[in-house]
Amino acid sequence: MGNGYSHIGVSTHNMEATIEFYERVLGFKRVVDNLTRINEGGTLRQVYFDVGDAQYIVFMEPKAVEGISDDYDTGINGALGLPGGMYHLAFRVRTLDALESRRQQLEARSIEVSPIIDLGHASSIFFTDPNRLQLELSCQTRPFDESDLHQESTARLAR
Repeated sequence: MGNGYSHIGVSTHNMEATIEFYERVLGFKRVVDNLTRINEGGTLRQVYFDVGDAQYIVFMEPKAVEGISDDYDTGINGALGLPGGMYHLAFRVRTLDALESRRQQLEARSIEVSPIIDLGHASSIFFTDPNRLQLELSCQTRPFDESDLHQESTARLAR
């Protein structure tokens, strides 16, 4: 173990909006776009985006597949009755300048994005994708060390 992950699979009801966002807004390369015809009826489209280091985020879009609702919550948190952010995806940004640049690019596209938040070990911004998944762009500002174990702090929940 310790080799990272292969992929994270999540879902969408609108693959075209998802492709637009992940390819054109975030700049992730689409490397697989596959349509599977389900024997019992319907289709499942899977699109892989390369997020770096041979790791991928895979979106699945079911259409008319028996047993899969057409309106389930693709944002995960709402379906579970949780505040935003309890389930989220964080992507690495290498520098604080790059993080600020990405924040400005998101704002320029009228995407609601947080200011840069200092998390102690990293600085991050938060926003949501078209599927209501909370995303984070994070720049690690120092390595983890023993002081990171057994910490306590206060915060306000994201809504």
